[in-house]
Amino acid sequence: MTPEQIAFLERQRVARLATVDEQGRPHVLPVCFVVVDGALYTSIDEKPKRGDPLTLRRVRNILTHPEVCLVADDYAEDWTRLAWLQVRGSAALAVDPEERGRALAALRARYPQYRSMDLESRPLIRITATHVVGWAATPTTVR
Repeated sequence: MTPEQIAFLERQRVARLATVDEQGRPHVLPVCFVVVDGALYTSIDEKPKRGDPLTLRRVRNILTHPEVCLVADDYAEDWTRLAWLQVRGSAALAVDPEERGRALAALRARYPQYRSMDLESRPLIRITATHVVGWAATPTTVR
């Protein structure tokens, strides 16, 4: 990702993460995220979930098909201000303690709601970008 693409992502508070299940069916949901050392991270947080965090659909999908797509966008009623960035890549659960520590610290710095949550005991997803494409209605640094 270019510095301009990273800056665009850092201006966004939420993105949509798309995974694919074992039958090829898409699953898309909004996620909080952070960029650390060129990778994107999203945590399974303590908001109410159905079942064990390791059995959530997005986690199961990533373990089966690591190819994912993350989309962040700027929407405005003034369509001359529209822009989006699509990050395609490979996702995995981050297990290295140092990597997890850096990513969780960055997530907590970005989202105060995470500061009181036990993220250490929950899955942390790392997305390594393989292809990034952006679009903007007017010339911008998204591309």
